[in-house]
Amino acid sequence: MIKSFQHKGLEKFFHEGSKAGIQPKHAEKLSIQLFALNRAKSPGDVNVPGWNLHAMQGDFKGHWSIKVNGN
Repeated sequence: MIKSFQHKGLEKFFHEGSKAGIQPKHAEKLSIQLFALNRAKSPGDVNVPGWNLHAMQGDFKGHWSIKVNGN
């Protein structure tokens, strides 16, 4: 489940649907990903082909990441 957001635009998109703080072309995929992340109980729950689920390293060790876009 999503516990917090660091990106204010993403948080506003999640709660209100506002695209003001995100790239509008990512809105559809972000919506799907945020729904999946919010329902996930473990990282494996979002191990979807094309999302490139991977564990972070360094200061973010213990956190996980997925891709929205190539960058």
